[in-house]
Amino acid sequence: MDEERFYAIATEAVNGLERELRRSPAEERARWRALEIGCGSGRLMRPMSRQFAELHGVDVSAEAVNRARDYLRDLPNVRVARVDPDDFASIDAQSFDFIYGLDPSFAMLRQVRRLLKPGGYCWFRYEAQAPTRIDLLEFTQNEDFQVLALENVGGQGLWTSWRQQPRGWHSSVQGPAPGEMPVRIRKITNASSSEPVAPCRGRFATIAIYATNLPADAGLHHLRVTIGSSFGTVAYVGPADATGCRVIRADLPDLEATGLLPVQLYWNEEPISPPAVLRVIPPGPSVPRLVSLSKNVTAHALTLTAEEIRRPDEIEIYVGGRPVDALDYVCTDRKARRFEIAVEIPGGLAPGKHSLEMREGRRKFPPVQIEVVA
Repeated sequence: MDEERFYAIATEAVNGLERELRRSPAEERARWRALEIGCGSGRLMRPMSRQFAELHGVDVSAEAVNRARDYLRDLPNVRVARVDPDDFASIDAQSFDFIYGLDPSFAMLRQVRRLLKPGGYCWFRYEAQAPTRIDLLEFTQNEDFQVLALENVGGQGLWTSWRQQPRGWHSSVQGPAPGEMPVRIRKITNASSSEPVAPCRGRFATIAIYATNLPADAGLHHLRVTIGSSFGTVAYVGPADATGCRVIRADLPDLEATGLLPVQLYWNEEPISPPAVLRVIPPGPSVPRLVSLSKNVTAHALTLTAEEIRRPDEIEIYVGGRPVDALDYVCTDRKARRFEIAVEIPGGLAPGKHSLEMREGRRKFPPVQIEVVA
């Protein structure tokens, strides 16, 4: 991974962590002991250290641990140690209030259950080989975690937030009695804006539901939302604000119907709110576009990001009129159909400015200029 990409991931991770920490008051988390799993050289630990009384980092690499200790030596509340892969037996059970990390294995996640204090939180982000939504929900159910967020499934940068609950919690959770609807939907907006409207499909087909009286146990296992006669996919349950209102983000299914559609919340298949109304409109036109591009190219390789890509296997790229034979791509955002594409510049291309042309099937992108540096 190049350094530019690493820092982009680190920035996104820190922003995501700081948002999740708002689930607890600042004065409470200021007393927390936190753990970063797979801390590497400690680049995430430096900005995160200001959030906690103590921050511990562990990694399997002795070399990385030594670099982290040197990099973080001026922070008195930070500790770094080496641990064996998937074996945290040397760390006391129930010793952390918050645990986070990048790309943890399921074996590592089982250790998280032992290390968290009762009611503790954890947050994880996946860059490569992310588990499926089904696998994560099955694992968290077996381990009695309350899932509060599971976003960007199917894309690079999946992130998920959990809270530890007592053993047997999943089987014992009960919502309101049948027929009772204590939850009230105060408003519904597009998750990308404050507008009370959403397209029936596409990148902006995600809604934010503002609800009061939501059960404290609310999470992705028990909470459902319907739009019209179809189920959406709940991706996030937020903390309560000063008025007791909580935000639920849900992805719409691909809907055929448009117009004013009822939206209702369910708990274990029973309705827990009276229906509210959402205006659903047809989606806008799909326009493929380049989002970013490395314009100064060295080592005969560049990386570009494009959106609204429907068939990445049909992408063709030409540089200076020559076809690119080698390119790799990865989906970084499923709803936006955003792909990061690594391109190998054709051999023998002279240094200087060249035109880069890209097409996906019959759809052509506007040509852009790049400069190949010797």
